[in-house]
Amino acid sequence: MPDHSADRLEILPVAGLPEFRPGDDLTGAIAETARWLRSGDVVVVTSKVVSKVEGRLVRVPADPAERDRVRRRLVFEESVRILARRERTLITENHLGIVQAASGIDASNVAGDELALLPADPDASALALRNGLRDRLGVEVAVVITDTMGRAWRIGQTDVAIGSSGLRVLHSYRGQVDGQGNELAVTEIAVADEIASAADLVKGKLGAVPVAVVRGLPIGDADARARDLIRPVDEDLFRLGTEEAMVVGLRSAALLSPVQDFGDEPVPAESLRWAVGTALTTEAVRFVHLADRAWRKEFLDELGAPDVLYAAPEIVLPFAVGSLVAGGAAVQRLLVGLAAEGFGACVVPLGPADRVRGLLELPESWVPLGAVALGRPRVQVRARPAMEPDDRFLQR
Repeated sequence: MPDHSADRLEILPVAGLPEFRPGDDLTGAIAETARWLRSGDVVVVTSKVVSKVEGRLVRVPADPAERDRVRRRLVFEESVRILARRERTLITENHLGIVQAASGIDASNVAGDELALLPADPDASALALRNGLRDRLGVEVAVVITDTMGRAWRIGQTDVAIGSSGLRVLHSYRGQVDGQGNELAVTEIAVADEIASAADLVKGKLGAVPVAVVRGLPIGDADARARDLIRPVDEDLFRLGTEEAMVVGLRSAALLSPVQDFGDEPVPAESLRWAVGTALTTEAVRFVHLADRAWRKEFLDELGAPDVLYAAPEIVLPFAVGSLVAGGAAVQRLLVGLAAEGFGACVVPLGPADRVRGLLELPESWVPLGAVALGRPRVQVRARPAMEPDDRFLQR
């Protein structure tokens, strides 16, 4: 597979385009202004003008406070998920699957009593413009529609592709060998995003140049779309902000199912100590770790313990000292701490309290709360769906 780069690249602004309004002929205006277009060119168009001609403008009050109130309402209406928030800033996933600030709602380069939404289907808009330029000028070009976004861990914004037609948006190097003989395993270049950023260097934000042409790159992929650049949620390692991730984690922990099928992987001592430490928020609880395997078997044999305790890599015995309520809460914190470290666990009955204390030579004030069997789950544990309380949640 050839490299994605070019020996020589030109980036040409399309100057002299009019101010666009709903219903205007964007294709005709570009064809008239850029008669010099050639087959093989990539026409890069700011999404704002596409939104304008497609009528994706919303009339809002001119009063700044009211305008901001409507803008925030539109941000929620255009989103399917809030991924992160800090004060008044929201990072959302919109109906297109695009993750960016404020669902792409924009108040720049529009009238003071308007807001612009993103195009409803930027890939379809790119295809229509590509076909229109072919009909008007007889040229075979690619089209990229862009929007401005920030990047995680980087200061500043850059233009990226939100719509594309006629261009390979991704160039994979997987399996290729570099000049030093190293096989590339995961390198995949977002070509459409690189084109979007390059074109912005001649478009700018204040010069009324919403269209540019990138010349010198290969084009011709009829099936690729900018939507192909959106990482699926289940592959996204960074889809939540810190606060949102904490909420999701706590909710998931509350819905974890008990684990009784453990793998053979040992439990690191530091992980177990950390998890136990999360539960020690009161003097009303104690934990006993059955660390000696030979003695543990004798102990379980004496109690006639269930099979799951024999199979578990580790066993921790929780005891309440003076408060059963505090002891039960500590057990729940232990289960959450173990889940945070990637371990599964279950709580099982252990036997008569006097017998347990006697075998362990513990004071009578220690009340056993069962046994926590724990280890790496043999299969991945997922949070179960929350149940509707129905008639089991009574109101009085």
